[in-house]
Amino acid sequence: MPTPEAPPPVAPHQHRGIAESFGVDAARYDRARPGYPEALIQRIVAASREPDVLDVGCGTGIATRQFAAAGARVLGVEPDARMADFARQTGLEVEIATFETWESAGRRFDAVVAGTAWHWVDPVAGAAKAAEVLRPGGRLAPFWHVFELPEPVRLAFAEVYHRVVPDSPFDFQAQRTGLEVYRPLFDKVAESIAASGAFEQPEQWRFDWEPTYTRDEWLDQMPTQGPMTRLPADRQQAVLTEVGAAIDALGGSFTAAYTTMVVTAPRRD
Repeated sequence: MPTPEAPPPVAPHQHRGIAESFGVDAARYDRARPGYPEALIQRIVAASREPDVLDVGCGTGIATRQFAAAGARVLGVEPDARMADFARQTGLEVEIATFETWESAGRRFDAVVAGTAWHWVDPVAGAAKAAEVLRPGGRLAPFWHVFELPEPVRLAFAEVYHRVVPDSPFDFQAQRTGLEVYRPLFDKVAESIAASGAFEQPEQWRFDWEPTYTRDEWLDQMPTQGPMTRLPADRQQAVLTEVGAAIDALGGSFTAAYTTMVVTAPRRD
């Protein structure tokens, strides 16, 4: 089953309605979405020559705040004004634009990052823009969460979602792991970075971790996920009810297997 984070299978950056739907409840998004492994943040910062970071599709600033806490100077770029406004309220500097149309005004950075957002960027234009705004040796490093749910929770979600949204572009019936679903995306991003001719050979870094969710914590996060953000309230509630029942049957909580993958390369000097 594709993870509920998975983007539509074809040209996800063209699905602007989904890409710009997450701000419908920015406070919930910021509260419920997980942060990123500290080891990932530290490795990107350590691999950058200086601490100037551009966070593409920064949303409410979840990753942005982590980079700032690690000592980086961070500027966010976010197309959804609702998400950007929330991030600004937490003290972050954010400019509203898609990355492809954003004006750098001559500013240069030592890292361009994107937390679970780069699939909403045109892969060819995005790589070219990153090369344009990075200093020589600066690092492009988009990253994503992929997770596996316990079988009862996975099946409950897949069955009810297929029933209430039969025409969805997301396929949760397929018996594939999240990494299998995401692997073509990671490879395509790496290929687009290499094809730009502006970067060294891309690498993929992997970070595994296992957060535990209570029923209420998971149900709080679910409406922030791409397949759920635009569902009418009655359909959303139907999904939440059945998934909640599956978690209750497990004792009211579960542990998810998370993998956070980074596709990264430094700009050629």
